[in-house]
Amino acid sequence: MNILGEFLGYLAGICTAVAFLPQSIETIKTKNVKGLSLATYLIYCTGILSWILYGAYLHSIQMIVFNAISLVFASIILYMIIRQK
Repeated sequence: MNILGEFLGYLAGICTAVAFLPQSIETIKTKNVKGLSLATYLIYCTGILSWILYGAYLHSIQMIVFNAISLVFASIILYMIIRQK
């Protein structure tokens, strides 16, 4: 793969992985999950896990690592939603 392709892969992975960080921090601080959808986070976490498995199938370290980071942040929120329902 060329340099531009690698750069775009890492940029996309980093952006996707840290996208849930602000929401996770805010949710942990406030413990407020009132406006968050359980179904959305269940579907999202299932999708991310599927991307990780697909990345493993393709032997794509980028796909595995960045989606694993995303899964951690989204799972924290999912856990808090389930705990408070």
